[in-house]
Formats: sequence, structure tokens, C-alpha cells
Amino acid sequence: MKETGILPPLYFKRVIVMKSTMTFKSTFPKMSHNALYLALGLALAVPTQAQSLSEVYQSARGYDATYQSAMSQAKATEARGEQAKAGIWPTAGLTAGASRTYLDVVGATDTRTYGTQNAGLSASQPLYRPSNWANYEQGGKQVQLAQAQLQAAEQELIVRTSQLYFDVLTAQDTLTFVQAQKAAVAEQLASAKRNFEVGTSTITDSREAQARFDLVTAQEIAAMNDVQVKKMALDQLVGKTGVQPKPLAVPANLPAPTPNDVNAWVAHAEAAHPSVVQARIAVDIAKLETTKAEAGHKPTLDLTASYGANRSIGSATSTATTRSNSGTVGLALNLPLFAGFAVQNRVKETLALEDKAQSDLDNAKRSVAQATRTAFYGVQSGLSSVKAIEAAEASSQSALEANKLGYQVGVRINIDVLNAQSQLFQTKRDLAKARYDVLMGNLKLRQANGTLKADDLAPVNALLVK
Repeated sequence: MKETGILPPLYFKRVIVMKSTMTFKSTFPKMSHNALYLALGLALAVPTQAQSLSEVYQSARGYDATYQSAMSQAKATEARGEQAKAGIWPTAGLTAGASRTYLDVVGATDTRTYGTQNAGLSASQPLYRPSNWANYEQGGKQVQLAQAQLQAAEQELIVRTSQLYFDVLTAQDTLTFVQAQKAAVAEQLASAKRNFEVGTSTITDSREAQARFDLVTAQEIAAMNDVQVKKMALDQLVGKTGVQPKPLAVPANLPAPTPNDVNAWVAHAEAAHPSVVQARIAVDIAKLETTKAEAGHKPTLDLTASYGANRSIGSATSTATTRSNSGTVGLALNLPLFAGFAVQNRVKETLALEDKAQSDLDNAKRSVAQATRTAFYGVQSGLSSVKAIEAAEASSQSALEANKLGYQVGVRINIDVLNAQSQLFQTKRDLAKARYDVLMGNLKLRQANGTLKADDLAPVNALLVK
């Protein structure tokens, strides 16, 4: 049949006849939304192996090297803080000794042997040592700092685990939609070939469909590889192989930020975010460091006590054995007079570091406030995007059906159908990713304001396929 821009009347008759008699093997593009979601869920769900986000997080918590390192560092910091108590507690020591002497006097007929034995107990109690007390308070601050650091590490692990979890689901959804698009393009290719054989279409339709089929095949290969890469990353995080996340139940009622007030989120972030808490503790530690430096001008006072027992078994001039016991109690006062201006310059140094710590605190508050606002509006924008893409999905579905009908009656060409198919499946992929982005956005919002904890994964689990 010769290609022309005008279709003969016979063309419409043939198309109408073929429409009533032609049977298509696949009807995926015409499936309802619920049927499509059901098919997607069946394709992704593995009931016996699939794990919820909370289960995957618990596995990661017990295996992830970064988090384990943070836990060890926190324990070390707590132990270092406890060491500071030694400066205010009493100290005690026990000493003992024994000696034996052999004396051989030249010209004498005998050799004299004698010895000594002694034991002693000493103790000291600091009474006034400002530096030691400041160091003790610093130790308590170090423990608080370790707890804040561990909290930040736990929140980072929750976000990292969730991101990898949703990355796998996103990759699986992409593969599912690409395969569905491939099936639809294959159907369109078969239809174009049949129409060409009966003379109702040109070879161009077949070649366009073949080109689109080859392109989708390449996309399928890339999607399959991406699934494997994303799964390996998740497996590495949890220390297991074959981890299968539970897919998102669709349609899903995605949660909005509660409270719906960005200022409330920011206020909590400035007060309780781990980085702000760490910066605030750093200011306190810096002030105590100044106190320690100023203590270099102050005296120290200690209470001391000792008790000793001595036994002498003979001597160089006597064979008598003697014993003596002694005990002492006293005060030891130390008053610094001059240290070569070391104390003054140390105070200047600590005051400057104190100002630095305060500036770091201000910067931490500003940073978390900005991050919280960005995360809050990101979630709101994501929710709006989901609604817009849902509408776009419905429009794309209608457009595809209209283009297929137009192609059958001759008012549309094959490339219009192929483009409509591509648009529909791209919209489905975008919608799936947008939903995951909203869920991640909620978790990152809680991380941004410092409230994220493992219990926050429960609402996400409730949205997954049971």
C-alpha cells in the first residue's frame, strides 16, 4: 500500500472490521488502578522472606560497623568521664619492705648479720583543689556528650537503613513498570506487524514499535542491574543475604508532619538536636576549662595521714631486736607564687576557646533550624507532588486509551500510542518514587529536629504490605 497523507475510505472499513475481530494477548495498559497495584504487590511481595523496615533496622543495628564504632566510642568517653572522679576521692597506698645485711669486718673473727622489716599505710584526702572539682564536673559533661553522640549515630543509622530500604523498593518498582511497558510495547509491535501484513498500516509503524521495544529492553537490563546493586547495598548494611523489603501498600495514606507548624519543629531542634546538645556541652566544658586555668593562682589543701611499723633485727654494733610504730596526721598546703605568667596566658587561651565554643553553639542552632525548615517544606512539597502525579497518572491512562482508540480508527499514528505508553509508565515510576520520598522526608524531618527514634519506624511499617 502506498503511503499518502490521505487515508482511503476503505481504510476505515478495514480498521472497523479488524477492531471487532482482533484479539490481543495482553491488556495490561487497560487494567484498572487497583488491578495494577495488586499485580505490582504480588510481583514484589515474598511473604515468607519479606521484612519490615523495623526488622531490617534491628539487623543493621547489631551489625553495622559504623554504629558499632560509635557505641564503642561512647563507652570509652563514659569511662574517661568516670576517671575524673579520682581527683576528689581519697587515695591510699600500702608499702612494705625487708632487707638483710651481711657485715664482714676485716681482722674480725666473726661475721655479723642483721636486717630490717617495715610496713606503712598512707592516705590523702583533697580538701581544697578547685582544679580537681572542675575536672570532676567536666567528667560528667563528657558522659552527657557521649550520650548525645550515640543518639546522633543512632538517628543516622535509622535514616541510612530507611534510604537503602526504599532504594530497593524503588528499583523493584522501576523494574516492574519497565517490564509492564515492555509487554505493552510488544503488544503494539505485534499489532503494527499484523496491520502491515493486511495493508492497513505502513512499515514505519512496525519499525517505530521495534525501535521502542529495543529501547525498553535496554531499560529493563539497566533496571535489573540496579535492583541487584541496591539489594547488595542493603545486604551489606544488615550483614545478611537475600534481604527482601516489604513493598508499600497502594494506595497509601501518607502522613503529614504533625504538628503542621514549622516553628514548632524548629524550636525543638534548637533545644534538643544532638548537635546542639553537643555544642552546648562543649560550651560548659570550655567554661570549666577556664575555671581549671584560674585555679593555677589558688592554693591547694590536702589532709594526709600515715601509719608505719618498723622492726630491726640487730645492727652493726648490736644484736638486739627493736620495734617501732609511728602514725602521723597533717595538712598539706601549697600556695603558688609565680609560674612565669603561664597561668595568665592559659586563662587567656581558655577564654578564647570559650568564645569559640559559644560561636559553634550559635552556628549549630542556625544549621539545625535551616535543615529543619528545609525538611519540613520538603515533606509538604512531596505530599503535593504525590497528589499531582496521581492526577497525572489518571490523565496519562486516559490519554493512552484515547490514543489507542484513535490509532484503531486512523486518527492517530503508532508513535502516538508508543509515546502515550511511555508517558504512562514513567508517571507510574515517578509516583512510586514520590511516595517513598515522602516517607523518607518524614524521617529526615525528625532527624533534622532531633526527635527521630526507632519507634518512628512503626507508622512506616503500618503502610507496608502485611
